Amino acid sequence: MSDIGALVSKLSTMGFSDPPVEHAAVDSVDQWVEALSTVSGLPNKYTLTKTLIFKPKQPKSEAIAPIVVIAKDVSATNSKTIGTELKLKDLRFASDDILSGIFQTAKGSVSPFALAQVPKENIGNVRVVIDKALLNDTTGKIAFHPLDSSRTVFISSETLKSFIKSVEGLTHVIEMDFAAAAAAPAAAPAAAKSSRPAAAAAAAPTPKAEEVSGTKLGLDVTKEGDFSTWYRQMLMKAEMYDNYPISGCFILRPLAYFIWQEIQKFLDAGIMSMGVKNSYFPMFIPGDVLEREKDHIEGFAPEVAWVTRAGSTELAEPIAIRPTSETVMYPYFAKWIRSHRDLPLKLNQWCSVVRWEFKNPTPFLRTREFLWQEGHCAHLTKDGAMTEVREILTLYRRVYEELLAVPVIEGVKSENEKFAGGDATTTVEGFIPATGRGIQGGTSHYLGQNFSTMFKISVEDPESTGADRPKLFVHQTSWGLSTRTIGVMAMIHGDNKGMVMPPRVAETQVVIVPCGLSSKQTDEERREIENACLNVEARLKMLGVRAEADLRENYTPGFKFSHWEMRGVPIRLEIGPKDLVSQSVTFVRRDTSAKGQMAFEGMEAAIQLLLIKIHDEMLARARKEMEDHTKIVLKWADFVPALNKKCMVLIPWCERSECEDQIKARSTRDELQDQLEDEKEPSMGAKSLCLPYKQPENPPLVHGQTKCVQCGEDAKRYALFGRSY
Repeated sequence: MSDIGALVSKLSTMGFSDPPVEHAAVDSVDQWVEALSTVSGLPNKYTLTKTLIFKPKQPKSEAIAPIVVIAKDVSATNSKTIGTELKLKDLRFASDDILSGIFQTAKGSVSPFALAQVPKENIGNVRVVIDKALLNDTTGKIAFHPLDSSRTVFISSETLKSFIKSVEGLTHVIEMDFAAAAAAPAAAPAAAKSSRPAAAAAAAPTPKAEEVSGTKLGLDVTKEGDFSTWYRQMLMKAEMYDNYPISGCFILRPLAYFIWQEIQKFLDAGIMSMGVKNSYFPMFIPGDVLEREKDHIEGFAPEVAWVTRAGSTELAEPIAIRPTSETVMYPYFAKWIRSHRDLPLKLNQWCSVVRWEFKNPTPFLRTREFLWQEGHCAHLTKDGAMTEVREILTLYRRVYEELLAVPVIEGVKSENEKFAGGDATTTVEGFIPATGRGIQGGTSHYLGQNFSTMFKISVEDPESTGADRPKLFVHQTSWGLSTRTIGVMAMIHGDNKGMVMPPRVAETQVVIVPCGLSSKQTDEERREIENACLNVEARLKMLGVRAEADLRENYTPGFKFSHWEMRGVPIRLEIGPKDLVSQSVTFVRRDTSAKGQMAFEGMEAAIQLLLIKIHDEMLARARKEMEDHTKIVLKWADFVPALNKKCMVLIPWCERSECEDQIKARSTRDELQDQLEDEKEPSMGAKSLCLPYKQPENPPLVHGQTKCVQCGEDAKRYALFGRSY
């Protein structure tokens, strides 16, 4: 029952009457609360829930027997307690493969209704554990996701019972009093030993953020413990984004939009020096135009959003909202390019595009609408087009390294991964050390003559003479960089205190906080310190440093420290009574927490040098982490173990598409081995990230001798493989 309409229809026969409400897609109960706060007309009282799917340890020869736990969100659903109740050992969260393969659902969208989607051959192995507190619920409004985390339905406990009973073939259902289990006294601890076994150490719970540093820092989870929740929570509390009622759409708040504006300035200067001019084309695409280039649109077809109605009137022909603009722009290239003298034609536009993604929307990384720039150019020759492709790729690398302090690898995509309808795709690839995954940072495509042939963009051959000179189809490029850049930056540099902003894109580069004030100070002494803060602010602003004096009287210095740390401000200056006496100021670096003293005299130059140093050291640290997690692998036995150590791998590769498919399938199979991973680190196969332009030299690849790690055929180049976003 993958259709929500069919589910609602079924529930209506069981006492359900209210339609589902729509909101932003969520991954946790906290996000669910935030999303529902944006929806009007909700019940006055309702109960939030959680549905968890576990897999017990069992022999490989046995069929998988998942445990589905349905409970109130506040109930303590301890896996060990559940295992004891069911007489099962070592319960682990089910992997993405079980969620999708057996329950036809995904993380964030799990609910009791997924039980109706379990195949008949599997349903007999499923055990269901229901929280007694839910069955005794008196609100009459229990909240669940109806197969999709961007919707919520409110049902009664009686409807829940009826639904569970209606699942054909489901026989293992028990009720459990989680509240009583949580209140039961813990078993007496075993006698102390001189050292804890390694297995016990590995199973120890990850400390919360406040336990890491000893103080409450605003984040409830750590980057190391729950990366996905940490990422969203950090961005939300740093005021980088907010949720929006339409699933997959997010609001960019000023702190994030400032970063995008700095990227715009940098890129605009770069592309204009190459002769590119900015323009703007409409977001609406006639359906027949979009479908003219079948190979191109095939890759976007599932994500295209269509306008079918204006007011109450149905449109004669549906209109697409641009997922990209090749088919929008190229009919006009054919109109404007009449001669080789009109070449090269180089256009760029800053705009938003819509791709109706349904897979786990994530702020900045995977959203239904996002901001980007897209360049589209036409050249007389392939050489001219390819030169531009590489120039743009270099510019993208500079955005990451010179603005965001993020190292990237330049390379070309495999045939499987290249842009649909193009001849070649070049890319800059980033790496997220916390998850061990690669991430595509920006692409520059050589489209060849594929689109110019389709849209009849041609000129007469300038090398020919005579009345009937042959027509030449132009060589085209397209290239794009999006607000994904912001997400990559946040993932790499953020920590358990919040954002860590690279200085060149920080909205506030220096914050000045008055400190050491108490009731002992007179009003005049307080004003003297505040004036000193304002003086430092003014001096820095005169040099172009983005400085702010935080003189809010209703907050303590400690609160201000946490506030600005969460927002990632690179430098904090503290000025108190002793600093006025010594004519110096205390500075604190956000990236390292290092402290020092700085004289008032000559402070401007010292701050400017420190900002440069912070950027350079942030980039150097991130580059070292990337290099430390990039391994050369020369035999298949080392491939998956390297992935499991959160590394990317460089392998000699034959570059065949079928070999890449086999690598993905084989690395998934080797990783699983029927031993499932925690859902926070789901198993997944590796794919090619790029064929790096900078090839390893030790050991060198010898053509005709070095063999592909996977299939044993002659290797052509080293290829970078890894798990990816």
